[in-house]
Amino acid sequence: MNFNNGWYVLYVKPRWEKKVNESLKDILLESFLPQIKTIRQWSDRKKTILKPMFPSYVFVNVKSSTEFHKALSVNGACAYISFGREYAKVSASEIDKIKTLVSADAVTNFEIDTRRLKIGAIKTINQGPLSGLECEVLKVNNKNKVVVRIDSLQQNILATVPSHFI
Repeated sequence: MNFNNGWYVLYVKPRWEKKVNESLKDILLESFLPQIKTIRQWSDRKKTILKPMFPSYVFVNVKSSTEFHKALSVNGACAYISFGREYAKVSASEIDKIKTLVSADAVTNFEIDTRRLKIGAIKTINQGPLSGLECEVLKVNNKNKVVVRIDSLQQNILATVPSHFI
């Protein structure tokens, strides 16, 4: 596998993101853990907490092969994310965009959806005016729009709904 200077994605143990991020900073490696504000509801209270934007991922900016391997030695770090024979590398501009996004105080109610909708899948719509209806995914236009067919009253209703509604 090839190594170049830049930002790599380190896979860490579940719920160890903050510990690994701090440990990387302790050994003087530049790391970044994007966190988002979410409101958690308990039976007796609501609380705003910070949770990782990408669960089990910490971004590490490595400048040498020594630093590359040093980051893996941190307790809780498992491996670098790779696709085939290439390590997942994130450009500095993408890191800057993520930093801008998580630093915006106004942005509090967004979520990362890692589910991939498959054409032909039968799903239930959870939000919006069609909430509660079952639908078949016909077409996935992009991350935000899904064309679905709803069989009700022996009629086909074609609707384009945001993917986070399903």
